[in-house]
Amino acid sequence: MSPVRRCSRTACSQPAVFTLTYVYADSTAVLGPLATYAEPHCYDLCAEHAERLTAPRGWEVVRLPTDGASPSSDDLEALANAVREAARPSPSGTEPVGQGVEVGRRGHLRVLRSAQQQRGDR
Repeated sequence: MSPVRRCSRTACSQPAVFTLTYVYADSTAVLGPLATYAEPHCYDLCAEHAERLTAPRGWEVVRLPTDGASPSSDDLEALANAVREAARPSPSGTEPVGQGVEVGRRGHLRVLRSAQQQRGDR
């Protein structure tokens, strides 16, 4: 299997350079740079098919700018730092400690109600 993704159009063997995604709720087709990973509900298109793309009547086509540049090392470092910061445990005492009472359950989800403060807790 070739590591190069091919155009999703039938009988086209050109390499894909764009990804097409449909936003059904907004009646919009979004054409942007090739996605990092192949997604099941997206379509990879070659330059020729992307250029000739039309949408169904009443739909809008949004063409995102493609500068062909990959993320810079600064962008990747900033992303890595943000992920590290989000994964860092919060300082003790800043997280609310649950005093809730379970009032319902659906599968692994629970519905909690705040516990009533007792007279000695005020």
